[in-house]
Amino acid sequence: MSKKIVIVGGHGNVSLRLTKLLTPTHSVKSVIRTLDHQGDIKTLSAEPVLLSLEDSPVKDFTALFEGQDVVYFSAGAGGKGGAERTKKVDYEGALKVFDAIEAVQGPKPRLILVSAIDIRDPEKIPDHYNEQDIGISKRVRDAIPAYMHWKYEADKNLVKRTTFKWTILRPAGLTNNPGTGNAAIGRTHLGTVTRDDVAKVLALLVDREDAAGLALDVVGGDTPIQEGLDAAIKRGETDFLG
Repeated sequence: MSKKIVIVGGHGNVSLRLTKLLTPTHSVKSVIRTLDHQGDIKTLSAEPVLLSLEDSPVKDFTALFEGQDVVYFSAGAGGKGGAERTKKVDYEGALKVFDAIEAVQGPKPRLILVSAIDIRDPEKIPDHYNEQDIGISKRVRDAIPAYMHWKYEADKNLVKRTTFKWTILRPAGLTNNPGTGNAAIGRTHLGTVTRDDVAKVLALLVDREDAAGLALDVVGGDTPIQEGLDAAIKRGETDFLG
């Protein structure tokens, strides 16, 4: 069934791929921060909406979300502007979207949030990590500490919210390699995953209300994505360990 969808962070590399997958069936509005991006959005048959996670008020996002079925949050500072801008976009921008959804009158849209694998309390090492995973985790945390911290704070805030349904997707390190159509979804080891395959998982989640309350890791793997997603949702284990 066709749904009304908003993508926040609509000009990102994953978001553009996601838009291409969604627009043949669904109505998509794509939030962009500059008019320079509107041509790319229109080419994909989506409607560009000019709003800023940094500067636009919550009420503007609430007005956009009214009557929508699903909101994707796939925005981030992308390392531009230093630690302060990372906090502004990845944390404060995310909370702005959460608050905006809560303020919607009547039925509230579901949220599908794109986070990242290994976003967690740094003092809590997952039981399934091996020595290689621990080494990768340390290197990443040393390289991008502000990103890991503020993503964690945003996710920690979201999992306490109960007034709307949400799902978190936690991709591994992203590559531009062609998608394989396969992945490991759920508690797995650290690695990489293609942006094509992440977009495929996100597109499938649009119809998966049964994924509400779950945070799902996704890494390159050998299991067909549909099969892996079905199994992960059936297990019902969240990968956000607090």
